[in-house]
Amino acid sequence: MPELVVRKARSAWAGVLAGVGVAAFIDETVFHQLLHWHHFYDGSTTDAGLVSDGLFHAFGWFALVFGLVLVADLRRGDRLSGRALAGGVLTGAGAFQLYDGTIQHKLLGLHQIRYAVDLTPYDWTWNVVAVVLLAAGVFFLRRAKTA
Repeated sequence: MPELVVRKARSAWAGVLAGVGVAAFIDETVFHQLLHWHHFYDGSTTDAGLVSDGLFHAFGWFALVFGLVLVADLRRGDRLSGRALAGGVLTGAGAFQLYDGTIQHKLLGLHQIRYAVDLTPYDWTWNVVAVVLLAAGVFFLRRAKTA
């Protein structure tokens, strides 16, 4: 495989990991800690919800740190593709958010965005933002391929 293709692919995957980590961090910080709208797992006690939040937070940080370590390695070797990285970050954040909004919220029922309100505007907003992030990520990834 040509070096340029490998460089862009590694940059994109580093971005995906970082994007997942950033999206998880924002979700955890804003919706779990600041607004107190839900926990990662709301099907049990508050204590279980807090433990699940801690595990979720650790997952997000591990993804972000690992992604940034990959970015640092690529940058040190002068192999980092900025467009592929940006596309990866947006794709990772969008994929995480779409997975969260569809699989975790609706299919598995681990939690909802909010409780005791009409979920329709929240669900639509959450998933539309996810699709916009994914589309922007794919746009940047395609531009990286041709650059």
